[in-house]
Amino acid sequence: MDEEEKLDDGIIELIDDENNVVKFRLLDVTEYKGEKYTLLLAAEPNDEIAEDEVVIFRLNEKEESLEPIEDEALLQEIFDFYQEETEGEDVYIDEDGGDDEN
Repeated sequence: MDEEEKLDDGIIELIDDENNVVKFRLLDVTEYKGEKYTLLLAAEPNDEIAEDEVVIFRLNEKEESLEPIEDEALLQEIFDFYQEETEGEDVYIDEDGGDDEN
């Protein structure tokens, strides 16, 4: 997929192998082993990508493009790393100021 348009209200439009426009919402950008990666979620229903499926691309800042990653093991490593990095960021705080962990 090639990057066509950059962020417009958090939506990124990419062109797939069949020249279809696929819209994604930017979830986050993370750095793993010296490379930057974008984590995207489908912005519209899609036959190939589930609504809650995270799609990861290598961010090529020099060419301002997103590069697909073919290595399934690398994709899993990046996703696991991202989950570890963000673990606990969305902690629920109840109205009296305490957290929900007892």
